[in-house]
Amino acid sequence: MSKPTPQQAILIKRVRGWMMFDWATQPFYTLGLTFIFGPYFAGVAAEHYLSSGLDPSSANANAQSIWSWGQALAGLIVAIIGILAGAYADSTGRRMPWIWASSVVFVVCSWMLWYMVPDGSAMWSSLIFFSIAFIAAELALVFTNAILPSLGDRQEVGKISGSGAALGYAGGIISLFIMLFFFFDEGGTTFLIGLEPGLGWLDAQTREGTRAVGPLIAIWFVIFMLPFFLWVRESKIPNRLGGLQQSLTDLKDTLKNMTQRPSLFAFMGAQMFYRDALNGLYAFGGVYAVLVLGWGQTQLGVFGILGGLSAAIVTWISGKYDRKLGPLPVIYFHISVLIFVSLCIIGMSRDSFFGLALQETSALPDVIFYICGAAIGGSGGGIYAASRSMMVRHTNPDRPTEAFGLFALAGKATAFLAPLLIGLFTYWLNDARLGFTPVVGLFILGMLLLRWVNPNGDQ
Repeated sequence: MSKPTPQQAILIKRVRGWMMFDWATQPFYTLGLTFIFGPYFAGVAAEHYLSSGLDPSSANANAQSIWSWGQALAGLIVAIIGILAGAYADSTGRRMPWIWASSVVFVVCSWMLWYMVPDGSAMWSSLIFFSIAFIAAELALVFTNAILPSLGDRQEVGKISGSGAALGYAGGIISLFIMLFFFFDEGGTTFLIGLEPGLGWLDAQTREGTRAVGPLIAIWFVIFMLPFFLWVRESKIPNRLGGLQQSLTDLKDTLKNMTQRPSLFAFMGAQMFYRDALNGLYAFGGVYAVLVLGWGQTQLGVFGILGGLSAAIVTWISGKYDRKLGPLPVIYFHISVLIFVSLCIIGMSRDSFFGLALQETSALPDVIFYICGAAIGGSGGGIYAASRSMMVRHTNPDRPTEAFGLFALAGKATAFLAPLLIGLFTYWLNDARLGFTPVVGLFILGMLLLRWVNPNGDQ
């Protein structure tokens, strides 16, 4: 192989730096949103409401409701700010300052999760800090994705994007292992290897091992974002000159043009629903396991590892079928799997499965939910990869940034919807399990809209 030219070497480093963003941010979603902090928050909140005189069912429902309200509000803010700030960044060609600002906010707010003490006194402040960290992470993702089209041609962009996502899943699994083996504090010892939390430096009685998830996320991000900031350079001369007014005009034109392309318009609408439903499963899967099945951190850890491994494997297999059949059949398949999983979640409790009574000691609910976790991880990764592939088929080669901007918009514009609906249904039905009902409806709406999507795309 010939030695790369200096220009090629710079581009290779830029690509590798860009891919490190997924590695750096994934622990927030794996540890913070799904498997460690989210379930811990739900458990603390449920105990708080239980001690205030509510019955167990109402306490669990209230705990899930406030978690969902926080996610809903954060998603709404991401949708509004992300659209406007993204349009402004596209008009000026300046994205790195936004990534720097979002990163600083993310690190500070993630660290503050350390103060989520088990007595519930910091419940509301911790929810606020987590929501702000979520907003910062999502905004950084919007601007990072906008850099992707500049890293290579259409074929290379797909490869780079997929490799970055795979790297992110690997980072999530490794960070989960570190958290479970060295900081996990259920029963005073760590997961499997039986060490004291933090090698004896952390107090298990005050759950310092679990609370360390915040500093771990922050430190991980600071260390592994260094290659991104060192190697991903942006031209100091803006790509285009324009201010706020120009950015709003560009955004208006982009949305207007989308309505004139039926296949693209239907695909954007479908994504809004099924990706939002998937985010709901990610955000509330661990919370459900704690509130409905009574899982502890050990079971959640196994659940997370299975989901991460399944995501890596199934996403790779889905790519093979995408190449053979096209992305649309792959998307249909994964939505069908996720609808089935959602129905299992709604129909299952500790003592019954779709009305079939189970013994209190039955392991069937645990086994089923482990399978559901693997399916959520696998189909979640597969559906995202296939959706990105379908977006390529709707991309105007002369305007790739606009296309990827629409892709980001579709994933964020209604990011508040699933948490909001889960919160409303949980509140109305006073049941954490039945609160998942809207997720099924969102998946079905997404599947119905895919009927108007051209399998070959619309360029």
